[in-house]
Amino acid sequence: LPLYPHAIESLDLRGYDVVVSSSSAWAHGVLVDPGAVHVCYCHNPFRYAWSEREATLRARGPLLRPPLRLLLNQWRQWDYIAAQRVDAYVANSHLTASRVRRYLGREATVLHPPVELERFAPVPGERIGAHYLVLAELMAHKRIDVAIRAFNALGRPLVVVGDGPELRRLRRMAASNVRFTGRVSDRRVAELLATSRALVVTAAEEFGIAAVESLASGRPVIALGAGGVRESVREGVTGAYYERDEPEALARVVEGFDPLAIDPAACVGSARQFGTDRFRDQLRRIVARAVEAERAPRPEERPAVVTGLLPRRTTRRAATG
Repeated sequence: LPLYPHAIESLDLRGYDVVVSSSSAWAHGVLVDPGAVHVCYCHNPFRYAWSEREATLRARGPLLRPPLRLLLNQWRQWDYIAAQRVDAYVANSHLTASRVRRYLGREATVLHPPVELERFAPVPGERIGAHYLVLAELMAHKRIDVAIRAFNALGRPLVVVGDGPELRRLRRMAASNVRFTGRVSDRRVAELLATSRALVVTAAEEFGIAAVESLASGRPVIALGAGGVRESVREGVTGAYYERDEPEALARVVEGFDPLAIDPAACVGSARQFGTDRFRDQLRRIVARAVEAERAPRPEERPAVVTGLLPRRTTRRAATG
């Protein structure tokens, strides 16, 4: 982790007039030529240094916590300064835009991410099964344990698609009605989505592409009522929300919500606004505006800022960064 700022600033971007970075942590820290335009598409400011900092520290032992706290503090300093070098920020949701404003002091244009809608399609009603679906990386912050505890209590079938460091712990707590598939092919994901009762989203995602994939498959979404999923799922029309991050709250919503009463056409229609063509066209317009906008010239030489664990260095902006 301490070496990432040095690594990203070492990328050689000489000769490029426009640079578009796709950043969830450090890619926005690239150094570009003087006069070049840098547009950052931000998925989230570095989660573990900002919005998840305290949870990250609590999850570590007492010996690791103090040096990690110091490192994250240094990362914040580098992250903020790197953000000031970006010419234009684009955020994947209104939630991300608010975090970019709060943590990095920058305004961001909201452009929802592209979803390959053509991969997904509804199936006839008789093919819809009894299972609910979780589709996610099995990470602690995804809160998959909430879904497993809820469905343990309900006794309804739940299929968990994905892999990650939480897999072993989640398997241990799951009852026999919960099935884990691990990673599966894109084609199998589409089949499981289209034949599920509903997709269950337990994390406060910055946007939540899986939710849009479920809608494109004609299936509703049951989600925690927080985060970017509120920008794609309409309560009572294409899904339902539970408001507290607790298994009991999720279980009550699952019991009271009839997925088969949701119109698949409404779900598909809602997903259409997130296609790849729309994203491509809007991003091109945003980049064109950034190129045309007036901005302060970058100096020919200036120090590159890295964390306190690395030596400061001076670099020519036309050199390797």
